[in-house]
Amino acid sequence: MQNQFYREFDWQRNSENTRAVAEEYRTPFQIDRDRIIHTSAFRRLQNKTQVFFSGEYDFYRTRLTHSIEVAQIGRSICHRLKETSPELGPDFFIDPDLVEASCLAHDIGHPPFGHTGERTLHRLMKPFGGFEGNAQTLRILTQTIFGTGRGMDPSRAFVDGVLKYKTLFGEVENQKNHFLYQEQAPWLSFVCDQQSFPEELKPGKTRNGFKSIECQIMDWADDTAYSLNDIADGVHAGFISLRKLERWAARQELSQTQAEHVEELLRAIRRDRIEPIIGIRIGEFIAGASLKKLAGSDHFLQSDTNRHAYRLEIDEKVEAVCSLFKKMSFELVFRSQELQQLDRKSDFILTRLFEVYAEQYIAKEKPGPNHFRLLSEEEEQRIFESESESERARLVCDSLARMTDGVASRTYKRLFDADFGSIVDLV
Repeated sequence: MQNQFYREFDWQRNSENTRAVAEEYRTPFQIDRDRIIHTSAFRRLQNKTQVFFSGEYDFYRTRLTHSIEVAQIGRSICHRLKETSPELGPDFFIDPDLVEASCLAHDIGHPPFGHTGERTLHRLMKPFGGFEGNAQTLRILTQTIFGTGRGMDPSRAFVDGVLKYKTLFGEVENQKNHFLYQEQAPWLSFVCDQQSFPEELKPGKTRNGFKSIECQIMDWADDTAYSLNDIADGVHAGFISLRKLERWAARQELSQTQAEHVEELLRAIRRDRIEPIIGIRIGEFIAGASLKKLAGSDHFLQSDTNRHAYRLEIDEKVEAVCSLFKKMSFELVFRSQELQQLDRKSDFILTRLFEVYAEQYIAKEKPGPNHFRLLSEEEEQRIFESESESERARLVCDSLARMTDGVASRTYKRLFDADFGSIVDLV
């Protein structure tokens, strides 16, 4: 039974040279998902920071395990909506494979060292068009996932499913984050089938709020995973202890309901039952999502696709718990002295690497007589074939963003530590 929720518009790919496979048994969205899973870009997430540096301990979450958890939550939301929403049915439902693909890929553009690395690269890349994790995800999917200059030719619905932001860099003054790169405008046009955004969808927060239903599900699954699982990792690492949590709660102006949530967490810590409690909460967050059909037919793209005809609504009580746990994680874990010191080191490492690469590759149109090869032959060739400084900077940024935490740290040591490295060391 074919799913009537989707149309040819959703399955279309940007390339006219898409190779047809005889007797293909997979749907277009299953192909998108499978292409993500079998890539080095996806595997690198196992050594990129989620909360704590990768490799600290074997039970802390990495970007890879986080992405897998987000994908499971996303699929569960799809299945529950199909069973409970009067808007959906056996032959009209949100495709869980498409949502899973979006969830697995949502962080694939994140650089080493988590959000600190993202902020650092954006600061360094501001003169050349900025850096944003979601924009880098789009760049990887459409341009580099199978090697320099080779994207995966994703379907329109899949691209839209990972596009959390639809504002281009420079469209909003003093833009710190939440944008796509200027050169990605053609992909934004592809998602919209070459249609211009209506006047009411202004650049910035309003336009970034324009998301397909699959992207909305991915976004809530992401919020669910990191707001709850970051708490579990924080407890296991000792950043959220009985004493620290009690002191934190005493400084807050908590409502009775918020205080009850904190007390429940304190009981779970005392009984060493944090994982079961978090598991229950994940179920509650999934159940807190419902589907609402948008009224009328004048919403942008609604006549082209059902993906923009619905809104995901989150129960207010569940959303309040999510906000409470986010605040708790931010203030007790991310703003702790220990993580701030590591963040400072991460910023320093990426800054020094960028400065060396910039001197070697960005400022020079062609290699000079004293050229040091710091990147692969293929990367260097593409950089020196670029026509502008901004293009060279973007390719250098690709190389840095591709690095895992360990590769970035070892590369720094090889370049700056006289006692580290030999000709037989592997990056």
